[in-house]
Amino acid sequence: MDFVLSGVAACGACLFTNPLEVVKTRMQLQGELQSRGTYQVYYRNVFHAFYTIGKVDGLAGLQKGLAPGLVYQFFMNGVRLGSYAIIESSGYIHTNGRVSALKTTLAGAVAGVVGAVMGSPVYLVKTHLQSQSTSSIAVGHQYKHQGMIHALAAIYREHGILGLWRGSSAAVPRVSVGSAAQLSTFSSSKELVIDLQVFAKDSWLVALSAGMISSVVVVLAMTPFDVVSTRLYNQPVDQLGKGQLYKGFTDCFSKTLRKEGLTGLYKGLGASYFRLGPHTILSLFFWDELRKLYQQYR
Repeated sequence: MDFVLSGVAACGACLFTNPLEVVKTRMQLQGELQSRGTYQVYYRNVFHAFYTIGKVDGLAGLQKGLAPGLVYQFFMNGVRLGSYAIIESSGYIHTNGRVSALKTTLAGAVAGVVGAVMGSPVYLVKTHLQSQSTSSIAVGHQYKHQGMIHALAAIYREHGILGLWRGSSAAVPRVSVGSAAQLSTFSSSKELVIDLQVFAKDSWLVALSAGMISSVVVVLAMTPFDVVSTRLYNQPVDQLGKGQLYKGFTDCFSKTLRKEGLTGLYKGLGASYFRLGPHTILSLFFWDELRKLYQQYR
């Protein structure tokens, strides 16, 4: 039940934040491996990107990749948050009755690795679909998938089962870093808010406040890994399934840093916060409240 509740909570958050995920993906691919000022800027900021995509691709364009997004959230976060919930309820994240920063970080990272590996094929498809757009505002490589099932079948047919896990070398560090930052700060922040007695111990505002604190840390820690992950997943590949732009995580990271500078690794930071921030807050809030309801009525 921990896994189901965690997956449902993440899907609830995804319904609200998927348009921001589309915006974030496009902004991270814009000007890929090009120096500032040498490429056309289709998306000037989060709000302009939102307006441009809605105007050119239509409102449906802002919900591209929703189906794989929901599947990814259910399985990846179901496994990740569910694993963490089991570790937490077993008492492994506490030392002398207090939340241990080291233990929560390690538990969050381990849970993140498991979730990232399981969800990688669907995340690959989600990235491809979210980057697809009308040619006048297209950024990054454009795949011609007709939907989630068609994309999974096409990738499997061309590159075999291993082709579905292309880009997982970036997914694992991305999710493990994000998960460690998210869950350690969420657990510590919840304890802090309770200690300060700002709200009643069982108030829903405790989880909401902790999620808001956690969201800032997550975005700052995760964005460089998120940019690399998006680019590795979306890059064109040859007949053998090898990337034509990057050899792997380290190569993508170093090329982006060399060509675009540190700001290249933080491309779409505003979009990342507008997406990851609300998603972190909502998913952790829904997760905490659903677990309380389940414990109350079981």
